[in-house]
Amino acid sequence: MTTAPASKEQPELALPTLERLKAELPKDIDAKAVASQWFDQFSRHLKAGDTAAVVPLLLDDAFWRDMLALTWDFRTFHGSTKIMRFLTDVLASSTSSTGSNSDGRVVLSNFKLDENQVVLQTPYSDLVWVQGMFTFETSTAQGSGVFRLVPTSSGVWKAHVVYTNLEGLKGFPERIGTLRSTASNHGDDWLADRKQELEFVDSEPAVVIIGGGHCGLGVAARLKYLGVPTLIVERNARIGDSWRLRYEALSLHDPVCECPPTWPLWTPAPKIANWLESYAETLELNVWTSTDVKKIEEGGVAGQGPWKVHISRADGQTRVLKPRHVVFATGLFGGPPRMPTFPGMIVHTTQYKTAREHKGKKVVIVGACTSGHDVALDHAKQDVDVTILQRGSTYIMSVKHGITRFNSGSYWEDTPPADISDRVGASYPHFLVKLMHQRLAPEIAEMDKDLLEGLRQRGFKLNMGEDGSGVIMLYIRRGGGFYFDTGASQMIVEGKIKLKNDSLIQRFTKDGIEFENGSSLPADVIILATGYENAKELVRTLVNDDVAERLKPIWALNDEGELNSVFRYCGVPGLYFAMGEYDDFEIKAQEEGLHGKRYTA
Repeated sequence: MTTAPASKEQPELALPTLERLKAELPKDIDAKAVASQWFDQFSRHLKAGDTAAVVPLLLDDAFWRDMLALTWDFRTFHGSTKIMRFLTDVLASSTSSTGSNSDGRVVLSNFKLDENQVVLQTPYSDLVWVQGMFTFETSTAQGSGVFRLVPTSSGVWKAHVVYTNLEGLKGFPERIGTLRSTASNHGDDWLADRKQELEFVDSEPAVVIIGGGHCGLGVAARLKYLGVPTLIVERNARIGDSWRLRYEALSLHDPVCECPPTWPLWTPAPKIANWLESYAETLELNVWTSTDVKKIEEGGVAGQGPWKVHISRADGQTRVLKPRHVVFATGLFGGPPRMPTFPGMIVHTTQYKTAREHKGKKVVIVGACTSGHDVALDHAKQDVDVTILQRGSTYIMSVKHGITRFNSGSYWEDTPPADISDRVGASYPHFLVKLMHQRLAPEIAEMDKDLLEGLRQRGFKLNMGEDGSGVIMLYIRRGGGFYFDTGASQMIVEGKIKLKNDSLIQRFTKDGIEFENGSSLPADVIILATGYENAKELVRTLVNDDVAERLKPIWALNDEGELNSVFRYCGVPGLYFAMGEYDDFEIKAQEEGLHGKRYTA
């Protein structure tokens, strides 16, 4: 990432180290007292809409990240000048009688510091902050926030990070706990009501979600219990088939949270698949399986009317659904597999099942990231002659050392609950995350030094991620380019998985692959671990070129360090891309007429 020279408008991207701050850490710190004193001033000035009094409580190079609560968008403001402009534009005076002005300004109220979540943290010896969590309200919503305070040369603690987040809409709580259904639910009545809801016999869904993987299910669950009629259309025969039908050796390479305490740390694909299916059934989500989306038409002028989603079901029935919102939840990238042509046997990893089918054959895997390594490991365990074709360098870290260090403090054993970790994690702007991981990545590399040196000796091309930040920016920007080693790397070191990476492919032949340097590689089977096309191409196929061209980029980061369209407004009203998580309150707010003006300055 290239950065402009530092200025008050665009300050330098740097960690708030004690040396930079010219500060010393007091020997005895009462973190709660520090947090309370700062928060009392912060909340009082925000309630008054006194921007000029708020900004001095922050460092000149502070970050303020907002998710929908104040901007109805995902925005990150870096530096006091930008934060001042943002708050001045957004905040209304507390004298406003309605709590919200007609021009979209917001009155904040009912600030509460959660003293149980105030903690002094020392990620490194030169990096110290007091982290706190709080709640607040606007006229239409409940919000939550996180702040991190650092010491300054004057002894005054100031905020380096402030995060504000939309938590819920007033008057529209989730229908859970005491608000869940209290009907007697005799079996015959429940079945009839459930069928009526599931089939949308006399109604239309407000939201159609394309894809019934974990992302689509999560969005549907939240919307259902916010009272938004939602339908998932899934092309596979069963929920979970997106995992169930992949290669047999597939397993998660990172731990999962919020599952039963007996859940294995590393989850095999069939178990994930069955869990997703049971989740959909237990939460009574409306899912049409074996259903293909044939075409989507934009309603009205530029999305000002309902969409028309043409579907075909397994029994041959066709229907045109007319939702106000369409959510693409079709995988991390959402597009079709990347597939070159080859005269012999060639499959993408999405089609691959097991190495047992390739006994006695020469197998070449094109691609040296997660799927490529997984499939190569499967073949090596079956004593199949297998070669990884590495086209570019790869970031490698071990599960043994890397994941443990990577997840220390969150999403691990004896760490805060996932809902706390989610909020704390979201409070870190992406550019700040990169700075933190530029320190973390060398630590992991040192722990993995024997493995990495073994790979280098084999000629495997390694990298340390974007600007030395390890895996984090590769995931955020690309969703790939890395492998968490579960055994394949050691197999490469031992020579049980062969490696070729000295030339680019010139062409595929009936006997294998020919390369630009004149070499060749015989292959009976070629397996492509080459990723997927962009979701924009799926929109182009299902909708049209015009809508696809109006979309902002899907992945990659904008100038503020926010993902361009994943989870947030994509440039086309009523169209969304859920690839990971999605804040469903934006849809609910639009349904209830509560969605404010999106802040664009």
